[in-house]
Amino acid sequence: MCSLELFPPPLPRGDVTLYEYNNTMMPWLADDSPPPSFHTAMVNVPELMIPLDAVKAPGRMELSSKAAFIHHREAVWKRCLNAWHQMGLSGLLEEMSNSEEEVWRWVSSLHGSLFPHLSMKNEDLTAEFSQACDWSHCSLRAFAWHPHTSKFALALIDDSIRIYTAGSATIPTLKHRLQKDVASMAWKPLCASILAVACQSCVLVWHVDPTSLSTRPSSGCAQMLSHPGHSPVTSVAWSPKGGALLSASPVDTAMLVWDVSTESCVPLQRVGGGGVTFLSWSPDGSKVLSATPSSVFRVWETQKWTCERWPTIKGRCQTGCWSPDGSRLLFAVKGESVIYSLSFSVSDGETKACVGGSQSATVVGDVSEITYVREEGEVRVGGEIQSMAWDPSGERLAVLLRDNPNDLTSESVIAVYRTKNSPIFELLPCGFIPCREKEDPQLMQFHPCFQKGALLSVLWSTGRLSHVPFYFVNAQFPRFTLQPGTIGSDSTSTAAPVVSLFTKT
Repeated sequence: MCSLELFPPPLPRGDVTLYEYNNTMMPWLADDSPPPSFHTAMVNVPELMIPLDAVKAPGRMELSSKAAFIHHREAVWKRCLNAWHQMGLSGLLEEMSNSEEEVWRWVSSLHGSLFPHLSMKNEDLTAEFSQACDWSHCSLRAFAWHPHTSKFALALIDDSIRIYTAGSATIPTLKHRLQKDVASMAWKPLCASILAVACQSCVLVWHVDPTSLSTRPSSGCAQMLSHPGHSPVTSVAWSPKGGALLSASPVDTAMLVWDVSTESCVPLQRVGGGGVTFLSWSPDGSKVLSATPSSVFRVWETQKWTCERWPTIKGRCQTGCWSPDGSRLLFAVKGESVIYSLSFSVSDGETKACVGGSQSATVVGDVSEITYVREEGEVRVGGEIQSMAWDPSGERLAVLLRDNPNDLTSESVIAVYRTKNSPIFELLPCGFIPCREKEDPQLMQFHPCFQKGALLSVLWSTGRLSHVPFYFVNAQFPRFTLQPGTIGSDSTSTAAPVVSLFTKT
């Protein structure tokens, strides 16, 4: 098991990580400009600073059309059945809570204790289940790299989305009356212009012409996908070939599989969990991670859409990421300080129509809080995991660790690991990406096609967007040459011991 104790100490306060080279994190003073050779060596992508006072958060008023219709009193079992079909679990529970009969009031109080998130407002639900650390107060709320080009989408607190493309001065800004509380975005693979956006009341699918010089695409360029009881939407994910779009809501136990061309969906309903909060499609397209607000998560296979269910011990599955071949899932549990791993069989033919997961999870990384001593005093890093990202080569894993708000010496950092998935899984310490003064990491994502190793984009609480390159030769697909002797070697291995904590049911 790899522990934070094996990591090199964090950089001195005031230094930032410029890049990784020869398995070493290279520091740079935060107030100085990087050397000119650094800019020519990395991908030409913009670094941004959009502070909170530069954008204005819109006011909020949650509206409902339910009161505009005359209510026809039906038998209680009919009302409950209709509510289940139209709005899923949340509609059923609402109908039960509005019943005058004592038995329904009792069941309503029971469901409230089982799924307390159902009593939260939409904006609070999005903030709770977003992958961002402080979604409510940061100017940058969501980020998405295009899967094939150096283009990314950036969602701001004012409900606008900006599209940045390397080498282009045109920055389209997407705005729509239904584009509120953006929690997640995803570009459609094998397509240059389609962006799915998870919003408060629906999923918006933008068609942005990459050859257009317009900076304000019309709202007519957006499709609106909605389903009763499926809001707020907190996660969207395209299949690797772009044939289907998934969406999830923490108040809907159904995960929706959308056919965007026909604007129709198929709900994949499962009892238990209270909703769906986070989705992650494996790169090979064979499996989907589906997290819930409660202490259970599911892994689906995508041929016949069957699933395996894993209950956790303490809390809900907070985040997860897949190896490039889809054979391994790394995930973290809310309130815990460890990285878990599940392995899956990778096979062809009809055997793909089963999940094929291991019977139990293993602990592969310990990120418990530890103390380092620096010249300016002690610093504590580690603890709860907010999000994880695995680069497309499968050789770098980034783990965003929250700080302890009750400890003034605690700092948020991103811990970076060197990884190897075959023939055995290994997790080796690489180094920390620290934050500047008075800022914390919010979100992160690896560039999908960086040609010189890996490139990690990080959104910070100050409104800064930075890119940290990791220069290495891809062991499976070497694409460029470094100077001889620049890639170090490490004879130690941290292959994970099998610690059975979760068992599928």
